[in-house]
Amino acid sequence: MQSSNCIKEASKACFSSCCTNPLHVAPPTAAATPRRDFVSAILSTLHPNTSFTNHESLPSLRELLSSLRDAVPNYFNTVLADSIRAQEYHHFNLSNHVCLDYVGHGLFSYAQKSADERFFDFSYSSTNFTSYLLYGAEETEFQAAAKQRIFKYMNLSEDDYSLVFTANQSSSFNLLGHSYPFDSHQNLVTVYDCDNEALQLMIDAARKRSARPQSAVFSWPSLRVNSRKLRKILMSKNRGLLVFPLQSRMSGARYSYQWMNLARENGWHVLLDASALAPKEMETLGLSLFHPDFLISSFFNIFGHNPSGFCCLFVKKSSVSLLTQSSTNMGIINLVPPKLHAESSSSSSEERSKAPLLSEIVEVDRNQEKKCEAIEFRGLDNADTLGLILISSRLRYLVNWLVNALLSLRHPHSGNGVPLVTVYGPRIRLDRGPAIAFNVCDWKGERVEPLLVQKLADRNNISLSLGLLKNVCFTGTMGKDKEKKKSSRGDRGVGMVSASLGMLTNFEDVYRLWAFVSRFLDADFVEKEKWRYTALNQTTVEV
Repeated sequence: MQSSNCIKEASKACFSSCCTNPLHVAPPTAAATPRRDFVSAILSTLHPNTSFTNHESLPSLRELLSSLRDAVPNYFNTVLADSIRAQEYHHFNLSNHVCLDYVGHGLFSYAQKSADERFFDFSYSSTNFTSYLLYGAEETEFQAAAKQRIFKYMNLSEDDYSLVFTANQSSSFNLLGHSYPFDSHQNLVTVYDCDNEALQLMIDAARKRSARPQSAVFSWPSLRVNSRKLRKILMSKNRGLLVFPLQSRMSGARYSYQWMNLARENGWHVLLDASALAPKEMETLGLSLFHPDFLISSFFNIFGHNPSGFCCLFVKKSSVSLLTQSSTNMGIINLVPPKLHAESSSSSSEERSKAPLLSEIVEVDRNQEKKCEAIEFRGLDNADTLGLILISSRLRYLVNWLVNALLSLRHPHSGNGVPLVTVYGPRIRLDRGPAIAFNVCDWKGERVEPLLVQKLADRNNISLSLGLLKNVCFTGTMGKDKEKKKSSRGDRGVGMVSASLGMLTNFEDVYRLWAFVSRFLDADFVEKEKWRYTALNQTTVEV
């Protein structure tokens, strides 16, 4: 493991927030006081017990930013992020768009991009997965340079891990699903509170090989892991693979890395899904010390501009031998300089029989290689500049402010004041992740269709994600038995809207989302939107 200059900082952030241990209940300590103070500070930014019933009565952006400064002065220690956003990602100001639908890590900054420049392309590999891990494959110097930079960013060592580039997250899960020895290690346990199509490919592959897929169960409405049930599974005699994200990419619910330790102590292998982690979170103390057998993380080109990219599948070298000889290579890619790829892909089929192999192209065009090698990964550099403490602090302030603001919206003339927004998962918490899952409700408490909310948000230049909450244990009343469980698990799922915050998200972004959602306080908002687009375009636009 390579040394990190952020470990000292990381240990402070880790123990104060994300590394609480759910496996036991600790006695009250002085740590409870900062948590209470934090919650009180966030609540005071909107004035305690304040609710809003009219979208036209919301305080101004400037007024609330001033309140945030007074209540949480440390937020303004994070202004370096605003400076980097203005200098390196100025397309935000040009497009006036709020991007809250990105999960992963941005490779480059917008300031690096010229008019028609592509940073890289990729070609599919013909080498099967296990052979690739055991013997390697010929790769361009550009790919080697990219690997080295990503290893450094992820705080992993090339001495400990092999890295395979895949086209997307689905490819990574699928490759591992077909190679992990589920015939002898027959248990597969996943810890996800939302539907994940990529993960489903692994579940299907495991089931075909006689594995017994199981999922952790989450309590409603906090979406906390049911510790008793998960602990029972991991301490059973049956072993296998634990697929574990440290936080939900939809709800922001966090899970202790101690679950990975418990699994390891009981003979399980661990796949850490790091896709939803905030930048630099791989440098927290727990992850700096814990080396999972497998790790998946996603990277995209430019935040807010080009979401295309690839996924990285890291395999611990000491764990390669347990994988079975798989014949599949589906989704394995090689990163190549754009000019080389363009020349080979634009030729006719006849010319491609005659075309030299990739290795020969590399030999004859070293100058292009050297040019591509020198590309800076400024998106990753920006994250390194900001650092773990600044990023985690900024996200903590913003996401908790947003939760508080959304919960302050209540329908007018609805008796006790029906909340406009239902938040799923953690509320205002010092240790919540930078994502929020919610639904908008009408004055009767009925859910507004999430797809409708997403479409109207997009018309207002706000990008949100849709998701499906799953594996949730609901409790409620059925008939006269008030303690009876109402269908033990939500296997069919609950549709919802999700907003993900990143290191470049600012206060204006979360304010604009709040202001948009508040417009649903107007019972005629949707009909007005339909009329407005009909009047402007002379056609009815379905919403």
